[in-house]
Amino acid sequence: MRQTLVIIKPDAVNRCIAGKVIQRFEEKGLQIKAMKMELLQPYVLKEHYAHLKDKKFFEGLISYMASIPSMLMILEGKDAVKVVRKMVGSTQGRDAEPGTIRGDYSVSNQSNIVHASENEEAAKEEIKRFFKKEEIYEYKKMDFDWIYSRDETYMKK
Repeated sequence: MRQTLVIIKPDAVNRCIAGKVIQRFEEKGLQIKAMKMELLQPYVLKEHYAHLKDKKFFEGLISYMASIPSMLMILEGKDAVKVVRKMVGSTQGRDAEPGTIRGDYSVSNQSNIVHASENEEAAKEEIKRFFKKEEIYEYKKMDFDWIYSRDETYMKK
């Protein structure tokens, strides 16, 4: 099983659709390993978005992301990064396919509802950036056996 980070951004929180976004991940069968609401600080956001520091929209992005609290989650499942990225859709909300989270709820590039880790390496870094070890929970998901076949899991018998 793999883990990924999802940030439900200020626009989703402000529009009161965070619950709908969370519900979609749960309905897909992903397990929530950690979740919290936090007002993200500019210094953390600048580290998180460092790869965009030379873009003209960088300061606006930091300001937007620090404007009101976001909801942060660690999701776990088989190929979680790939699955979540597919569910989230294209970064530009106007280009995102209908049925994806951004395709259904966003028409913006910046206010695009969610951040999802780009790859497994980024997911590991981002999880460490936003969560302490004691904030991450291990528990058996009751419907686990109905989501994955035995040959897809580490619980093979």
